[in-house]
Amino acid sequence: MTLYEINEKLRDFEFEIDEETGEIMNEDELDALEISKTEKVRNICMMIKNYRAEAAVLKNEADTFTRRYKHAKNEAERLADYLQRELDGEGFKCTEAVVSYRKSEAVECDDVSLVPTDFLKYKDPEIDKVGIKAAIKNGVEIRGCRLVERQNIQIK
Repeated sequence: MTLYEINEKLRDFEFEIDEETGEIMNEDELDALEISKTEKVRNICMMIKNYRAEAAVLKNEADTFTRRYKHAKNEAERLADYLQRELDGEGFKCTEAVVSYRKSEAVECDDVSLVPTDFLKYKDPEIDKVGIKAAIKNGVEIRGCRLVERQNIQIK
């Protein structure tokens, strides 16, 4: 039974009362539903904690691989620059590698202020949510913005 179904049964639960004795006849059924809900919520909490721990480990691994990737890429570039400088345009060939050259073109601009505006790209504006939050808390009204209180689940 899902948590949704358990909550639905608890919400719609009706006590069966013995009219002669006033005793609740189905109290065990209510207790079982409440125990099921407790177990279900506990299990979901444990799953959330496990997934969060797994996500943290995976992020750590991703960060490690990213660092290793950047290091390997930078070393390859550094060695390629060194080789290009030392070979000075001279080709090289052996059974494991061939060094050759090809022409390419690149634009270099020394002073951005001298470039016509037709050739400049501008970034879209970003909202400073931290600044807006501080302003609203200090009583400043900002059109189109409001401070919303949320309930964030904490599982420890």
